Amino acid sequence: MEVSSTTKEGIDDEKIIIQRAYRDLLKSFKIELDDEDKKGIRQAYELAVEAHSKQRRKSGEPYILHPIAVAKICVEEIGLGPTAIIAALLHDVVEDTEVTLEDIKTQFGEKIAKLVDGLTKLDKTYETDVPQAENFKKVLSTLVEDVRVVLIKMADRLHNMRTLGSMPKHKQLKIAAETTFIYAPLAHRLGLYSIKTEFQDLCMKITEPEKYKEIAKKLQETKRDRASYIDKFIEPLQEELKELNVPFTILGRPKSIYSIYNKLKSKKIPFEEIYDLFAIRIILDVPQKKEKSYCWQVYSIVSDVYKPIPERLKDWITTAKSNGYESLHTTVIGPKGKYVEVQIRTQRMDEIAERGFAAHWKYKGITNQQDVYENWLDNIRELLDDGDKDALEFMTDFKSNLFHEEVYVYTPKGDMKVLPKGATALDFAFSIHSDLGYHCTAIKINNKLVPMGYKLENGDQIQIIVNKNQRPTESWLKMVITSKAKTKIRASLKEDNKKKGEFGKEALERKFSNLKIDFDSNIDILVKAYGYKSRPDLYYGVAIDDVNLQDFTKRFKVENGKIIPLQEAKEIIKPTVLAPTINKKSTSPILLNDEPADQYEYTFATCCNPVPGDMIFAFLSTGSGVKVHRAGCPNASNLFANYGYRVMRATWVKDVQSNFVAHILVHGIDTGVGVIEKLSNKISTALGLNIKAFSIEGKEGFFEGKMAIIVQNADQVAAAIEALEQIDGIDSVSRID
Repeated sequence: MEVSSTTKEGIDDEKIIIQRAYRDLLKSFKIELDDEDKKGIRQAYELAVEAHSKQRRKSGEPYILHPIAVAKICVEEIGLGPTAIIAALLHDVVEDTEVTLEDIKTQFGEKIAKLVDGLTKLDKTYETDVPQAENFKKVLSTLVEDVRVVLIKMADRLHNMRTLGSMPKHKQLKIAAETTFIYAPLAHRLGLYSIKTEFQDLCMKITEPEKYKEIAKKLQETKRDRASYIDKFIEPLQEELKELNVPFTILGRPKSIYSIYNKLKSKKIPFEEIYDLFAIRIILDVPQKKEKSYCWQVYSIVSDVYKPIPERLKDWITTAKSNGYESLHTTVIGPKGKYVEVQIRTQRMDEIAERGFAAHWKYKGITNQQDVYENWLDNIRELLDDGDKDALEFMTDFKSNLFHEEVYVYTPKGDMKVLPKGATALDFAFSIHSDLGYHCTAIKINNKLVPMGYKLENGDQIQIIVNKNQRPTESWLKMVITSKAKTKIRASLKEDNKKKGEFGKEALERKFSNLKIDFDSNIDILVKAYGYKSRPDLYYGVAIDDVNLQDFTKRFKVENGKIIPLQEAKEIIKPTVLAPTINKKSTSPILLNDEPADQYEYTFATCCNPVPGDMIFAFLSTGSGVKVHRAGCPNASNLFANYGYRVMRATWVKDVQSNFVAHILVHGIDTGVGVIEKLSNKISTALGLNIKAFSIEGKEGFFEGKMAIIVQNADQVAAAIEALEQIDGIDSVSRID
């Protein structure tokens, strides 16, 4: 943010804009506020206006417009109440102004102060060079204290993403990567479907701007036809639904640009062949006790009017998704033979689907569904209680709790358990009880013995066979994916290692005694010198001979009863700077942190193969110098989110003349003769580009070809893709990440 001065007229205009934004915030409340809430919100607004009066956003607008916008998102799009709105208005005052947390506590009370404190701690994590995994661990610890902190942060992140255009490109990439890595999955897990979808679209707009614009343009061009088709599809349904004599609404909603892009990539088909660019949603206004029966009656009507595709029926009414989502989905064949997805739900279900966790509290206790959020938060508490888990382990385990899909399996008594897709039989054992997991020796699925690492499928009935002498081994960690199982296995291994470590500790004590060295004042020097995290780790290392005490005198000397390492070694990750070149003009095609890159040891990443014209960033690896990646690289979000402090700004030098390799994937009909000639002729003869490598494989009338071509920029890659798409029989052409 910035501080600036404006003219008196400008100040008056800004006051009007700020007051209008505040009035819009108040109008967004659908419930009548009592006098106390109105007073609290007004006081928070006035305090925030005064505190932020000299501050501006990067765009130049008054900073106070940001917290007002965040508060409005909290009301309109998440459904939070007055307490959270007051905290949202104040979420930046302690961090950015002279207002203290004590001031907040005095004026607004303990509850508001705690929310603001949580948001302040959360914001501070983004301003240091501490590895992002550490920051996220702090952020997510707020989940179990008061979920409203994270919900307000969701609103804050959403407004920042919507107004990101005024920030430098490299900062846009960093924020988008953090959003993709943690905020979008977290929004999904908290049931904030609309916010998750917008996060994904906004991130794609930054990382894949050309593809985003291309899909957006095609959606706009087909909007009228799509609207006409929806009207034709809905018309016969409305007449049938009226006979139910219950209020209903039918909507036609377009799919998100991000989801369409994913379909283009996964199905390898052109835009014109994606049938489900939209979904029809039927929303009923019926009593909660009659929800299920009415939804199935509507399904019956839909399947009478249009032919259903049975395998595409998804029943999340009988059993809700792990994030509380309830709906009945079916796909039918509509007019002109097009596939159309129909979603059937009630108003209550729709509110939970759109507002997730916030709406969940409104309906808590009304439905018969188990409290999915409490179960999930219990898992997060278990993760946070494991103090020995490093931040990266924590992030990995936490991400496994943000699963998008689940499997439904059963105990021998018929009780259902919901686990993430990909969970194993051993995960199931630990999900039932820790002791069941610890002592598991064999597992039966549907009365047949299976390996512990067997991946569960919907409907599996599982029986665990135990032996009290069984204990987890290191290999078990590779057979589970859930955080609970991993945490319990690590805890067991740690306990076993601790017992072994007692022997190592005794050996060290004897060594120190012989050398007349005080144990307690010197042991931590050894821990650091051998690179261990803790004393128990060192003891275990001695016990299993990873630490060789015979080499003690080669690594240390003893002076006045104190150990002194002969060589202090501390790993510092920094770019390898090459020998200076005197009066030599830079030939590097890129700049790193706005300086010629040929003074560094750098290479272009083979995971995404960037070429001039691609948006890029550089990553400082631990042993391979600087790696230059595309912004849309599959590894980008992980690198930014966990190691953002090692990311360097990278830009292309204008008029780059170097050659680069781009990889292209081609799918089409295998005519058997001339396919290779057609493809190579189009690239080499028509476009004049060299082919570095070419492989092709045909199977059952279909072929897949991979081409590595020499190009100078992204425009040539786009031209090559467009040219190949024109060949008869070619189904799809795409650039390989």
